[in-house]
Amino acid sequence: MAALAVVRDLREHWAPASAEELKQFETDALFGFVLARASAGLADGTIRGDVGHLDQSGPGTKDAQLRIPPSEPEVGTLFAGWGGELATCRKFAPTARNYTASKLLSQVGLRVSEACGLDLDDIKWDLGRFGKLHGRHGKGTRGSGPRERMVPLINGADRTLRWFIEDVWGQFDDDHTRLGAPLFP
Repeated sequence: MAALAVVRDLREHWAPASAEELKQFETDALFGFVLARASAGLADGTIRGDVGHLDQSGPGTKDAQLRIPPSEPEVGTLFAGWGGELATCRKFAPTARNYTASKLLSQVGLRVSEACGLDLDDIKWDLGRFGKLHGRHGKGTRGSGPRERMVPLINGADRTLRWFIEDVWGQFDDDHTRLGAPLFP
């Protein structure tokens, strides 16, 4: 049978830091962070934004706000209300276009820049179970430029897109056979 051993804590016990020591530590840590980001080749604007986020999350910040994305029921309520207003809105086609683009952003995780750059030819109905969008203007990393990706039309996005193309797109006076005809004119 095993016996219990007495364990002694070998860590040093430090007195709580003074306000001045804490401030100096935060300053040193922030300078180290900025230096590391700059040496990694990040742009000044990116570093400035990162430091702003650190400032907001720092201790003692009273006006920092946590941004929580809306819940699924809240998103559903938004689109249900917006969809209900489509029948009575003053300019149906642009409102339906904006509704469809926003709903696609929500359903499949498109970025705004990707949605704005989509053409009708980027819809690949024959790929996968629901079809896919060919995002040619995706987000690159570290200044590498846009990355292409295939986005599956899940979560009802295929139905949203079919409705828009079949019932709305033709109201924009554009030729759907034209090469590079935009998905969201």
